[in-house]
Amino acid sequence: MQDLLHNIRQCTICSKHLALGPRPVVSAHPDSKIVIIGQAPGTKVHNSGIPWDDASGKQLRKWLNVSDEDFYDEAKFAIVPMGFCYPGKGKSGDLPPRPECAPQWHQALFDFMTNTELVILIGMYAQNYYLKDKAKKTLTETVANYKAYLPSYFPLPHPSPRNRFWLSKNPWFEVEVLPELQKRVGTILK
Repeated sequence: MQDLLHNIRQCTICSKHLALGPRPVVSAHPDSKIVIIGQAPGTKVHNSGIPWDDASGKQLRKWLNVSDEDFYDEAKFAIVPMGFCYPGKGKSGDLPPRPECAPQWHQALFDFMTNTELVILIGMYAQNYYLKDKAKKTLTETVANYKAYLPSYFPLPHPSPRNRFWLSKNPWFEVEVLPELQKRVGTILK
C-alpha cells in the first residue's frame, strides 16, 4: 500500500487543470476501519497537506464525535477524496473535484483496505459516484434516506460553514442522523 500512496502523492494526471498545481492529499492504511470520501481539498488543506485541516474538518470531527487524535489515526480513518488536489476557484466556491482521481485510484486503495466497516460519503459527488442509481435526486433526499445505504455507506452533507442554511432548513439532520452516525462510528472504533 505504501507504493500506491506514494504513486498517488506523485500523481500529475490533471496538473494542467489545477491553478495551484498538483498536491494530492490522501490518508489510508490497510487496517482503516472507516473511509471518509469527501469532495476535494480546499486551499488551506492544499497548503498544509493535512486532510480536513480547516473549519469543515473541525465540524466533521464534531459530527463524528471523535478527537483529532482518532480522526488522524490512519488505522481508524482513511481519508480518500473524490479529487485528491485542490480543483481551483469557481463562481460560487471551489470547482468540482477533478473527475480523473476516483476512477484512477479509489479501487486500488479499497483493494488494500480489507477491514473497512463503513464508508462515509460526503456531498453529492461522492454519493453519486458510489451509490449510482440508488442516490436520490437531491443530496437532502439521499441524506434523509441514509438507512437505505447502511451498513456499507453513510451519506452526509458537506460540513462546510457555508452549509449553515442547509442545516437550519433541515433540523432533522442533527436530531435523527447525527446520533446514528456517532453511534455507528463509536461502535466501530471500540
